[in-house]
Amino acid sequence: MKQQRPLTITNGRLVTSDGVTEGAVRLSGGLIESVGEVKPQDGDATIDAKGQLITPGLVDLGVFAIDKPAFHFGGITRAALMPDQFPPLDLPSRVNYIAKSGKPDLWVHPLAAATRDLQGRELAEIALMKEAGARGIATGRQWVADSGVMLRVMRYAAMLDLVVVTHAEDSGLAGEAAATAGEMATRLGLPSAPVEAEALAVARDIALAEMSGARVHIRQVTSAGAIKLVRDSKTRGVSVTAGVTPAHFMLSDLATAEFTTFMRLSPPLRIEADRQAVIAAIGEGVIDVIASGHDPRGPEDKRLPFADAEPGMAGAETLLAMTLTLVRDQVIDMPRAFELLAGNPAKLLGVEAGGLTSGYEADLALVDPEKPWVVDRRKMAATADNTPFDGQPTQGRVTALFKGGVAIG
Repeated sequence: MKQQRPLTITNGRLVTSDGVTEGAVRLSGGLIESVGEVKPQDGDATIDAKGQLITPGLVDLGVFAIDKPAFHFGGITRAALMPDQFPPLDLPSRVNYIAKSGKPDLWVHPLAAATRDLQGRELAEIALMKEAGARGIATGRQWVADSGVMLRVMRYAAMLDLVVVTHAEDSGLAGEAAATAGEMATRLGLPSAPVEAEALAVARDIALAEMSGARVHIRQVTSAGAIKLVRDSKTRGVSVTAGVTPAHFMLSDLATAEFTTFMRLSPPLRIEADRQAVIAAIGEGVIDVIASGHDPRGPEDKRLPFADAEPGMAGAETLLAMTLTLVRDQVIDMPRAFELLAGNPAKLLGVEAGGLTSGYEADLALVDPEKPWVVDRRKMAATADNTPFDGQPTQGRVTALFKGGVAIG
């Protein structure tokens, strides 16, 4: 699927790092050719954006499954796939297959398993997996408890200039917990773990990042204590970035009161004070990435007692709309929203995308930020409907999506 002729999108509002300005964009040869005061040339195809936002396609960092219809609905043109597959992404052949799997209308960037079979004991063939197409290294859903192994992973990653994506829960404390220790978990009788399990894991990984010089991305930072550690490490110049999913800035553990298993997440939902700390961290720039954590789970995994259900949410379709709530609440502005959703993830993965920049891949979306809709799990495009936002009215929809200058759908 190659762009057959140049395309100029006119009469839009361009979302760039400099702000939101009226203008147009011309796409040619699958790349962004020019942005701003652009006129269509002879032979160009043209689209009138009718005042909608012209934005970069979203770059979703750390999904567990590839759902093209769901990603396209949500404006996602690139997704970094976690290594927790069957079998895991711990061999170059598996990584190479995944790297080619989504083309041409979705680019999948594999995150290679840090250790063989994701067991946390023996390093995987990281250099060979980079050659095969891996854009980063990840520990998967689990924390690597052996600090010696993790230090070797980070040193290897630093040599190869690959980002290390970590899961931040000390497994010795977290165990099989289904909730965060506190009043709600006690009332509901749920197995729980102290929120400090996250801070301990973050502190360890930050210390190893300082020792190794590696670029470390903590995929989900959801508690005030861990946020403080990330903030302090950044002031010291440590190459640490942090992410979060919308569930942890939209919901607190109060949402578990009715034992709805769509609220069974990893890490578990936190208390309201932690939710507010996450929102503040997004506003001040401590958190660098908002990702969907897309992890569709069917009835066999979710139609169980809360503590027995598998964690995970189908998040691709709601990622943009939930993030736009932060814009309406004046926590962040529109350019910052797309920096979190596209620009920063693209930089971490080392891909020329995620921004309206000449020479970048022509991955764009037209977005109506005010378009109202209601999240309805029965109408979702994902392979499973486990959204914690079912029934929630929201605003913001992608009305057109382009991959490499070619319209999708």
